[in-house]
Amino acid sequence: MAAAVLGWIYVAATLAAFISLLAIIMVSIAIAFFIHMTGLDLAWCFLIVFGAYLLLAGILALIGYRKIRKVGPPQRTIAEMQEMRALKLEHLGIEEATDVLSFPIDGRDELPAAVPRQLGDVVLCPQVVGEAWRGPLVHGLLHLLGYDHGEEMERRERELLAER
Repeated sequence: MAAAVLGWIYVAATLAAFISLLAIIMVSIAIAFFIHMTGLDLAWCFLIVFGAYLLLAGILALIGYRKIRKVGPPQRTIAEMQEMRALKLEHLGIEEATDVLSFPIDGRDELPAAVPRQLGDVVLCPQVVGEAWRGPLVHGLLHLLGYDHGEEMERRERELLAER
């Protein structure tokens, strides 16, 4: 059922994008002819519209570049064994070192359908994970995505680690 709904949403989104693209073309032509009414040659009118789109694309690229530059790395990615022991004691009440801890930003609350989940941080302890860091990292990320320990989470871990 959910796959069928997602299929229809995909079709509707694709159709909406196609119609929007056609609308942009039609508006561009209309703007060029509107400028042509001032007496300017039609070729120049289309070049003016094209230049306006180039300017808009440049401005949007600059805004996007500035936004991307502000995205920073995770606050904590690797912890020493003592740090990991202290984090686990503080957040789970268990005093022992562990391979991975996950800290979701927005908890596991239900979110409205249109709101994306903010993941959070995964903390790895190199002294515990050693060279086998992929498994604990996948495990921690699945916790951030809302998975709890059990068969479903184990199955998903096997799938993701097998893709490598």
